Amino acid sequence: METLSNYFLLSLAVTLILSVAFVEAETHYHQFSVQAKTVQRLCKTRNIITVNGQFPGPTLNVRNGDTLVIKVQNNARYNITIHWHGIRQMRTPWADGPEFVTQCPIQPGATYTYRYKIEDQEGTLWWHAHSRWLRATVYGALVIRPKLGSSYPFPTPKIEFPVVLGEWWNSNILDTMRQAVFTGGAPNVSNAYTINGQPGDLYACSRQDTTRLSVSPGDTVLLRVINAALNQQLFFTVANHRLTVVAADAVYSKPFATNIIMVGPGQTTDVLLTANQSPGRYYMAARAYASPKNAPFDNTTTTAILQYKSASCSGRNGACSRPILPRLPAYNDTNTVTAFTTQLKSPSKAEVPLKIDESLFFTVGLGFVFCNPGPRCQGPNNTRFAASMNNVSFVLPRRTSLLQAYYQKIPGIYTTDFPAVPPVRFDYTGNVSRALWQPTFGTKLYKLKFGSAVQIVLQDTAIFSTEDHPIHLHGYHFYVVGQGFGNFNPSRDTASFNLNDPPQRNTIDVPVGGWAVIRFVADNPGVWLFHCHIDTHLTWGLAMAFEVENGVGELQTLEPPPADLPRC
Repeated sequence: METLSNYFLLSLAVTLILSVAFVEAETHYHQFSVQAKTVQRLCKTRNIITVNGQFPGPTLNVRNGDTLVIKVQNNARYNITIHWHGIRQMRTPWADGPEFVTQCPIQPGATYTYRYKIEDQEGTLWWHAHSRWLRATVYGALVIRPKLGSSYPFPTPKIEFPVVLGEWWNSNILDTMRQAVFTGGAPNVSNAYTINGQPGDLYACSRQDTTRLSVSPGDTVLLRVINAALNQQLFFTVANHRLTVVAADAVYSKPFATNIIMVGPGQTTDVLLTANQSPGRYYMAARAYASPKNAPFDNTTTTAILQYKSASCSGRNGACSRPILPRLPAYNDTNTVTAFTTQLKSPSKAEVPLKIDESLFFTVGLGFVFCNPGPRCQGPNNTRFAASMNNVSFVLPRRTSLLQAYYQKIPGIYTTDFPAVPPVRFDYTGNVSRALWQPTFGTKLYKLKFGSAVQIVLQDTAIFSTEDHPIHLHGYHFYVVGQGFGNFNPSRDTASFNLNDPPQRNTIDVPVGGWAVIRFVADNPGVWLFHCHIDTHLTWGLAMAFEVENGVGELQTLEPPPADLPRC
C-alpha cells in the first residue's frame, strides 16, 4: 500500500510538473499594422510611420519558452520588414527580418507573419524596422520574463518600466537618408533625443508630454533601458539614485552599482533602482556619447521624470518644483564608458569556447570613395563616405534575399570569399595611407561549418576618425573575451582575455581607437547579418554576413521557408 501511495504521489508530481510545463509555454498572437500617424513634437506637426498608430510601438510581454506569431500588415507607403533584435531564431532565420538578407520586404498592402520561439532567453530585447531608416520611429520593447515557477536571480522588483531611448528628426527620415546617399556626405543630425517617444522638459513645446514614472518610498524599480537611437550611443542616469546593473542584451550579469550607464544603438541594459531619496521629483536623463573627432552630433539632453507619489507640489497654483537634473559625462568621456563596460561580467563561470576552429580578424570603420567635385561628392575633400569590414563595403542584393539564394541555391547573388583577415595589414589606429582609404564593394559572405568555434577580433580604424562602433550579430549571442585600445597585438593581448566569466552580448561597442574580441559557437544554421548598428554606417556598407551550414539531423537543419514569405 505504501509503495502504491508513493507511486501515486510520484505520478501526481510528474503530472503537475508536466502540466506546469504545458501551461507555461504560451503562443502569443499579435497584429502589427504598419501605418502613418500624425504627431506633434518640438512645436511641429508631421507624419511618421508607426505600428498600430503607437510611438513607440507596442511592448511585447512574453516568457521564456513562449512562441510569438505576429502578422504584419503593411498599410504604409514604404516597403518594410521587422527585426526581433537579439532573438536567437534557432533554425528560423526566415523570421529574423533584415531586408534582402533573410527576406524580401513586405510591400505596401501586403502581409507577412513572423513565427518564432523564445528559447533559453530572459530579459530585455526589442523589435524594430530593418528596412532603410524606418526604425527611427518603428520600434518597441520585447520583454522576456522567466518561465512560470521560475524567478529573477535578484529580488523581484515592485515596478518594471521600459526606458526606450530614441532619436527624433523634424524632417522625414527617408528624405534625410536620401539626401545623405545622394550627396555622399554625413546626414543631418537629429533634432532631439527621446525617452519613450517624448523629448522631455528641456525642449520647446515638450514639457506637457514628458514621460513620467511614479514611485513610493522604498519601491524597487527595474528599468529596462533600450537604445533605439538610429545613430548615437547614449549615456543614461537618474538624478541622486544609484543604478544596479543586473542584465545586458537579455543575459543576466554579475550585479554591480553605478551612477552612469552607456548604451550603444541596439543594446539593452537592465538596472535596479531603489526609491530611497527624499520624496521629490528627479530627472532620468540621456545624452550623446560621441567618440569621433570633428563629427557633428546632436548635443541635446532628453529627460523623463521619476516622481515620488508623496511629493507635494506646493508652488503657485499647486505647481511642482523643477525636478533635480543629474550630472552627465562629457560627450567624449571614453574613460567613463570604459569604467562601465569593464564591469560587465557573467554571473558565474561561462562556457566559453576554448579550442577555436575559425580565427577571424575584421577591421571596422569608415573610408572614402574618390569622386569628381559636384553635388554627389560632398564628403570630406571631394569624396563620398563609405564604410567597410576588411575593406569590403557590403552591398545588399535586390533580386532576392541572401537566405533565399542560399536555400534555393540561386547563383550570382553573393560569393563566399569574404576575407578572414584584412587584405593589407597597416597601422589601423594611426596615420593611414591614402592608398587604403577606398574600399572595394561586394556581396561577400563567410562560410562557417555547423558547430565550429569562432573567434573574431574587431579592430577599429582611423581612416576618417577612430570611433566607437556598436557591432550586432544576428541569430547569436557571443562572449566578449577582451577589449582594449590601439592595435590588437595577439602576443600581448591574448594573455588578458577573460575566459572565466566574460559577458554575453548580441551587440558589442568596439572601443574608439581600439579592439574587441568575441567568441561563439556556430550552432544556428542560416544566413546571419553582422553589422554596425549605426544606420548611417550600415547604409555606407559597414556589414558582412555569415553563411552557417546545416549540421546533422532535423534539430541542426534550417527550417523550410514559410508559404507567405514576401517576394521581391
